[in-house]
Parts: sequence; C-alpha cells; structure tokens
Amino acid sequence: MNSVAPRLPLYLDLIRWNRPAGWLLLLWPSLSALWLAAGGFPGWHLLVVFTLGTILMRSAGCCINDVADREFDRHVKRTAQRPVTRGAISPREALAVGAVLALLAFALVLTTNTVTVLWSIAALAVTLVYPFAKRHVSMPQAVLGVAFSFGIPMAFAAVQQDVPWQAWALLVGNLFWVLAYDTEYAMVDRDDDLRIGMKTSAITLGRWDVPAVLGFYLVYLAVWSWVAAPLGHSVGWWLGVAGAAAQVVWHATLIRSRSREGCFKAFRVNHWVGFALFAGLVVSL
Repeated sequence: MNSVAPRLPLYLDLIRWNRPAGWLLLLWPSLSALWLAAGGFPGWHLLVVFTLGTILMRSAGCCINDVADREFDRHVKRTAQRPVTRGAISPREALAVGAVLALLAFALVLTTNTVTVLWSIAALAVTLVYPFAKRHVSMPQAVLGVAFSFGIPMAFAAVQQDVPWQAWALLVGNLFWVLAYDTEYAMVDRDDDLRIGMKTSAITLGRWDVPAVLGFYLVYLAVWSWVAAPLGHSVGWWLGVAGAAAQVVWHATLIRSRSREGCFKAFRVNHWVGFALFAGLVVSL
C-alpha cells in the first residue's frame, strides 16, 4: 500500500480521472438501455453495477490504449505527456493497473446473471482489439463504436436475461454516435496522425468529414427514435430528442472551420447529447 500511494496521482492521470467525459459517453447509452429494458427504473443494484462498471472498464481501456499507442503518442501534441508515453509509468505497470480495474468490473458483472457475464467477455475482447485497429482499419472509430456500445446488450441481458432485436438496433444506432464524436476527436489530431501514418475516420473522410459527422448524428437520433419512441409513450422522449438535435446544430458550428479548439470542444461536451436522450427516457418511462 505504501508503494502505491505515491504513484496514485500518476494512476489517476493514466485513467483520465480528471476528464470524466470519456466514461460519461459510455454511461448514458448503457443507462438508457437499462431503463428501456426494465420499462422504467431498473433498481439500485443494476444502476450501481453499470455505473461503476462503466467507469472501471473505461479506465482499464485507457491503460491498454496508452500502452498500445505509446510510440505513436510521443509524436502527437495532445498525447505526448501521457504517463506511459513520457516514461513515468512502465507498460507492464500500466497493464497491471488495467488488469486490476477490469477484474473489479468483472466482479460486478458476476453479481448479475450468466447471459450478462458471457456478453461481458465479448465486450472485453472488442476493447482489447480496438487499440490495434488504428494500424489496419481505415475507420477504426467503427471498432470503437462497437466497444463503446456493448453496455446496451449487456443492460438488456441483465434485466431480461436475453438480448432482443431492439438492443442490437440501439447498438447500431449508438455506433453512429461514436463515429460522430470520435471523428470530431480525430479531427483534432489529423495533422499529427497524417505525419505518423495513423488511420482515422477524419483522414479517411477528408473534406467530407463535417457533413459525414452530421450524417452520423442524424442516423443515431433516427435509429434511437425508431426503437425507443414506441416504448416511451410520452412527449418527454421527443423533448429529449429535440435537446440532442439542438446540440448537434451547435456542434456543426464548432467543427465547420475544423479548428483544433472547436473540434475538441465538440468532443468534450458530447456526453450531453447522450444525457438528453437518457433524460427523455427517464421522464417517459
């Protein structure tokens, strides 16, 4: 314990503790799926399991990602000072921290049911694959979209012990949201990524990046409205959709010039889009 305490600030930096936007992007779709699967409040047990599990797995993912990308990150202005990249934490130590966090998340999943446990293993596999997709896939954000959306089928499994078609439709819709906000994120680093040979959606889309991002948002809102609206039976849901759509319009103004500052701000505040839909569901169900 004495050896861990002095390194705690480094570990908190490793898992981006001071930047909660990352885990909030995962949390709102998972909680929305819980509410939809349960037809309302899913109970404190599942709420705690999915909230803490989301934070733990996102933190573990940061550890894995930083180890996998350490040679690339040193050439990118935004990531050059990450603890693993600058040598403050060794790759082995970072992976050990990630393993502990993942095991804690798995312990939470074990309090649910067998179906959820099995899907959590699949979710972990996708999480491990994503950091390496950036070397080989022209749109690695699509792989991230699957990883960041796996809380949806897990939520339905936890409530219903089954994963109906609605869960998979919501996963596909959420994947487009991830494509939207992670393309905004990739637009921040486009110059650096081009120089080091990294593959991203911002590079692949080129001058079509801004209209593509807006199209991704549109598909996301359309799919979620198609699936969720019949289950909500309330104007509250449509107010949530309107709130999310208004934010998308604002994001369009932030990214249209493709400035680093505007694109990064659009990414950092994106969790409020997911929150708007979640709030609409809570009011509706």
